[in-house]
Amino acid sequence: MSKSKIVFDVELDQDHIPEKINWSATDNPQGNTPTETKAVSIALWDHLQKHSLRIDLWSKDMPVDEMKRFYIECLAGMGDSVKRSTGDDEMAHKIHDLCEKLAEHVKKTEGK
Repeated sequence: MSKSKIVFDVELDQDHIPEKINWSATDNPQGNTPTETKAVSIALWDHLQKHSLRIDLWSKDMPVDEMKRFYIECLAGMGDSVKRSTGDDEMAHKIHDLCEKLAEHVKKTEGK
């Protein structure tokens, strides 16, 4: 059996706010070299309590417009995952429709 490891290193300022986030993974095509990112969103399923656990981190210099795009792309990825993992095309389609509406909202409110 093989194993894979994903590591997140978060540098915090004096107020414990993330300044820098690096990640590395044993299966990363770019190698196991730490790579900087501005945001991380991890969802876990607690099968005992039957609910999700979330870890959301972003660096203090993450631009707001990029954060909004990041969340829209996370939702779209969830739509793709729903389709692959459950075969529920309707649920996936509804998630993608929501993403389109959110993208339109962001586009309308840019610069406000």
